[in-house]
Formats: sequence, C-alpha cells, structure tokens
Amino acid sequence: MEAYAVISDIHSNIYALRAVVEGAHAKGITTFVNLGDTFYGPVEPKETFDYLCSLDALTISGNQDRQIYQSTDAEITSNPTMKFVLDDLGETPMEWLKSLPFDFEVNDEIYACHGTPCDDLIYLTEEISSGSALLRGEAEILELLGTVTSKIILCGHSHTPRILSLSSGQIDVNPGSIGLQAYADEEPVPHTIQNSTPEAAYATLRREQGGEWEISLHRVGYDYDRAIKRASERRRNDWVNCLRTGRCF
Repeated sequence: MEAYAVISDIHSNIYALRAVVEGAHAKGITTFVNLGDTFYGPVEPKETFDYLCSLDALTISGNQDRQIYQSTDAEITSNPTMKFVLDDLGETPMEWLKSLPFDFEVNDEIYACHGTPCDDLIYLTEEISSGSALLRGEAEILELLGTVTSKIILCGHSHTPRILSLSSGQIDVNPGSIGLQAYADEEPVPHTIQNSTPEAAYATLRREQGGEWEISLHRVGYDYDRAIKRASERRRNDWVNCLRTGRCF
C-alpha cells in the first residue's frame, strides 16, 4: 500500500527527527518526503545530514537551505549560527544542498513545495500582517497555488500543522515542523509562530483500497533537553525557550 511520512523544517534537530522516524516506522511507513529547511540551526547539522541520507528521503530545498550556500561573507560574520552550520556541514552536504529541487511531484496526485509554488519565502496558508499567523482566505490560497492542479499540495515553511480542504477539490497539507515549534522573524513583517508544545510534528498519507488518501497529522515527544543543550552551547537562548515550550516568550 502506498504511504508517505511528510516531514519539514528539521532545522538541524536530529533528536526530534529520530523520534519522528521511529514513529513513522511504527506505523509501517518507510518512505519520507522532506519539504526543506533541513540544516539551519544550532543543534546538529552534519549529524542530521548523515541520518537523512540513510533514510533516502525525497527532499526539496527550503529558503534557509538556499540561504546557507548563498550566504555572503558579511552575512556569515554577522550570524554565528550560520558560521557554525557552514563549518559543521562541510563540502559534501553543501553540494547536496545545491542539487535539491525547488519543488517536485511525488506522484501524479501529490505536489510538494516549501512555501508556495513560486516563492519559498511566502507562507501558503498563513497571513502574518497582524504579527501572528492567521489562516489566509481561500481565494488567496488558490491564487498562490497558481497553475498547480495536483489533488494534494504539500507545503512547509510556517511550522504550523494544517490540513485544508479547498473548494477546488484540492487538499493542502502542512506537516508542521520537526525541529522548532516556535520562532520570531522580522521578514516580511515582524511576526511570531508559536505551537505551544515542544513536540515534533509530521504528517502521514496512506492510499486506501478505493484510491482515496487517508491524511493524518501527528505529534511526537522526544528528548528535547539534548537539543536545548546544543542550542545553549551555541548561545542561542531564543532557541532554548522555543525548544522547551513551543513559545517565543
């Protein structure tokens, strides 16, 4: 039976990733689709790369994957986390990152992108002008989907788990984030994402006998103290709180 575990926004958190993989395997699912933003973060970028390679996951690029290999000297100097990620990853993972596609079709019914089909910096289903993530109106979502007609749309980026049924007959699935359940960002406007739980998130898709898809969202607990220790060692106290509570403050 065709089945996928959909993961996204690992952000170097190998401890959360391992727990999610164990959870998916317990459900009999061994095929993984990774929606990007895989390595940027103060936890374990290289170890995450090695483990992800062992999964042979179908992987696309996220905005922060792209920003790793596009980072300028000035950006690296001003961002100790970026310098750590670059130093930790080394050459082979960098070349792998550069080879990742922007989007792809998993099969004839499932399309995957990180943000939207045209922009990895835009949230497909969240509107953030208020400073918090609110659900977009359906007309906006359909406009952002553009010419994509696949029945199931997989997207990440917002770290916010959702399953949305659209009037077009399409279903949008955001698995949420594996590695980071809250963050504050200044772009494109100051805003926060908060899930109010430290548990890792992922989604599963399983084709039923009649051809329809059973789609589910899941939360998995893990030893987040180990991730917190790494973030603290790298002086990312903002991450420490987000990892522990799923809140920014």
